[in-house]
Amino acid sequence: MTHTHLPLRVGIGCTALAKSKRSQYADGIAIYTDELLKFLPQTPNNLQLEKVVCGQNLQAFLPTALSLSHSYELASLLAAVSGLPFKGSQLLEHQIDLFHSTDHYIPKLKNIPVIATIHDVIGQKHPEWVNPQLRTAKNALFKKTALWADHIITISEFSKKDITEVLNIPADKISVVSQGVNPEFFNLVAPEQKELILQKYNLESGFFVMVGTLQPRKNIIKAIEAHHLLPEMMKRKHPLVVIGQEGSRTEEIKKALLQHEALGFGRWLQYVPRTDLFGLLQSAQALLFPSLYEGFGLPVLEGFASQIPVIASNTTSIPEVAQDAAFLVNPLSSDEVSQAMTESLRQNNAAKIQAGLQLAKQFSWLATAEKTSQIYKNITSHPRPL
Repeated sequence: MTHTHLPLRVGIGCTALAKSKRSQYADGIAIYTDELLKFLPQTPNNLQLEKVVCGQNLQAFLPTALSLSHSYELASLLAAVSGLPFKGSQLLEHQIDLFHSTDHYIPKLKNIPVIATIHDVIGQKHPEWVNPQLRTAKNALFKKTALWADHIITISEFSKKDITEVLNIPADKISVVSQGVNPEFFNLVAPEQKELILQKYNLESGFFVMVGTLQPRKNIIKAIEAHHLLPEMMKRKHPLVVIGQEGSRTEEIKKALLQHEALGFGRWLQYVPRTDLFGLLQSAQALLFPSLYEGFGLPVLEGFASQIPVIASNTTSIPEVAQDAAFLVNPLSSDEVSQAMTESLRQNNAAKIQAGLQLAKQFSWLATAEKTSQIYKNITSHPRPL
């Protein structure tokens, strides 16, 4: 007699993903959710995924998703005050065996385990960098919602340490599962295709490139200062190209970017389609990533996969990810960043590029999904504490 094992029904929190589809801009959290949805079904564990969204009007952007509540903010506030589970959660608990919040929207459920991926605690550690609107209340609420999870997944040992310190969550409740690199970054763009992309943006190969949403922690002003220290001819021949849309608190950054552009030393490309991004990265002299705080730092690996040198910060999670394949610099020193730019122009970078490429190949979304599904299995095989 053969036993058919029923699939483990996993609810995947897709609130941030649905919001990204609404705004047509995918941040790191939306990409993480999307990649898990793609690769979890390819793991050996028998999983049945259900997309779940919190929030009115979000189902329109993920039509097959289940809805948990009208508003996450309101539901979490009520649950925090009353101690009761989310309204409507009973119906959801009949449809899934486990809930995985991939995007910091952590629900309070009663009868099934909740796993939450907490990518970082930037809002708690550096409130000055995030949107000031209701910041204190949001931070207090997030601390509370994090404790609703039976288990936490995070993306680096650095983030794990931060979460234990800032959110008071014991280390044995936290698993580190690295992010992956999208395989498309490894595909070499044909020279004639690269040429067409460069023409489209009126660029020549050999520029320094920064990629990511404009935010204070990305340290763009310091990167501009560092680029400005290069000799005149070098700056013109190797301009600083920043690819990224506006985030919050960007007035100063925009001013500095437009000034640098007006001098003829740089360009700010707000939106670039993904297919163009691959060609631009592969045409760059080096990727610049002097970020002040990262939970992981995926652009570092994307630079490695694009086979260009990477100049990155020697702080937070970045050395853990970049190892010795990048030029690691003090992000607060424009002199040090500038020196690394000059070095990347003067020396033969073949060994560093090769080391970076080999390192990037070790980070796949399939491996991320496999480790994640193993955590689902472990959590559901133990009885929940009451």
